[in-house]
Amino acid sequence: MILDTEGLKPIYLQIAEWIEEEILHGNLDVDDKVYSQYKLADMYTINPATAAKGLKMLADEGILYDRRGLGKFVASDAKTIILEKRKDESIDQLMESLVKQAVWLGMSEEELLQRVKKVWRERTNENR
Repeated sequence: MILDTEGLKPIYLQIAEWIEEEILHGNLDVDDKVYSQYKLADMYTINPATAAKGLKMLADEGILYDRRGLGKFVASDAKTIILEKRKDESIDQLMESLVKQAVWLGMSEEELLQRVKKVWRERTNENR
C-alpha cells in the first residue's frame, strides 16, 4: 500500500482501510495478529500515534480485539462488520446522490422507486 499524504483522507483512515482490505482478501484471518503501531509506523514512515489511531478505530468497531500485552488481533466477525459498514457507506452515498438528482429532475418518489425496481429486476435476472 502507498499512503496518500497529500490527499484529503487522513493517514489513520488509510491505515485502517488497508487493514480492512487485508482482512477482506484473506491476507489476515480470524485471530491473526495485525501489525503493531510501531511496525506500521516503521513500514510507512509515519508517527506511531497515527498508526495507533487507525488500530484503535478498528478495535472500537469490533474488527480487531486486544490481547493484553500481545497486541491486536482479527475478530471472529471482522469480515461481516467490514462488509456491513461498507454497504452502509457506499449505498447511502449513492442513494443520496440518486435522490438529489431525481429531485433536481422533477421526478416523483414513485417514479424513482419504479426505476430502481426495474433496474433491480434486470440485474437480478441477469445473475440467474
